[in-house]
Amino acid sequence: QVRLVESGGGLVQAGDSLRLSCAASGRTFSSYAMGWFRQAPGKEREFVVTINWSGSSTDYAESVKGRFTISRDNAKNTVYLRMNSLKPEDTAVYYCAASKLLLPRDQRGYEYWGQGTQVTVSS
Repeated sequence: QVRLVESGGGLVQAGDSLRLSCAASGRTFSSYAMGWFRQAPGKEREFVVTINWSGSSTDYAESVKGRFTISRDNAKNTVYLRMNSLKPEDTAVYYCAASKLLLPRDQRGYEYWGQGTQVTVSS
């Protein structure tokens, strides 16, 4: 069982940066790939980025490539999402999730989900 709690969301202006954190409970955190997804109002939840268990491999959605960076600290049971050059279209609830699969983009591949943190980017 893995419990995930996101934090770090907020209201920022276009061009600003934010860092989201996702703290995981349980001693098996390092065995999971971790992903970030987001859901904008009126839209379906979409893939943002995923990182493998060691942090050596990542996969980004095209819409965030070059602006967002995922990282993890297995000693702290935490995964991070650094978001730079934020745009109004990045506004969404951001969720972290845990998967036993290798770098899955499909949300059906994730077993555990956090409650989400709101990111709002004003123009």
